[in-house]
Amino acid sequence: MGNRAVIAFEDKSRDKKDCPAIYLHWNGGRDSVEGFLAVAKDQFGSTHSPDYGCARLTTIICNWFTAKDGLSIGVGTFGTLDADNYDNGTYWLNSKYEITEREFQRQAEQAVYLIDELKESVLAAQPVIKNTDERDAA
Repeated sequence: MGNRAVIAFEDKSRDKKDCPAIYLHWNGGRDSVEGFLAVAKDQFGSTHSPDYGCARLTTIICNWFTAKDGLSIGVGTFGTLDADNYDNGTYWLNSKYEITEREFQRQAEQAVYLIDELKESVLAAQPVIKNTDERDAA
């Protein structure tokens, strides 16, 4: 039992089953996903590649799960993950970390978290990253 979802990144140059994707066993409701995406949008704006977008969003989510004493995430391609998972299904994203489509959604949207509060919690779990000049001086 979980609150599963897959977050997949659109890539018009690939077959749909080969698009990069993230599997969430927990926190797959739209309110959680929107909170994760809000942090990605603020930190990165957009991504030039679905692969890099997937990696960046995975890092954000893993940092938050780790801070919450739990981790239940997978990374693969849409065709290899449990996209039709009987919980929240699949969220398709564009390069701006925006949901453009849903598949396999069978239940009403979850409304447990306030997106701004979850966003703050996710932001607080992210490490402080020094800029290149500060790293080179160390």
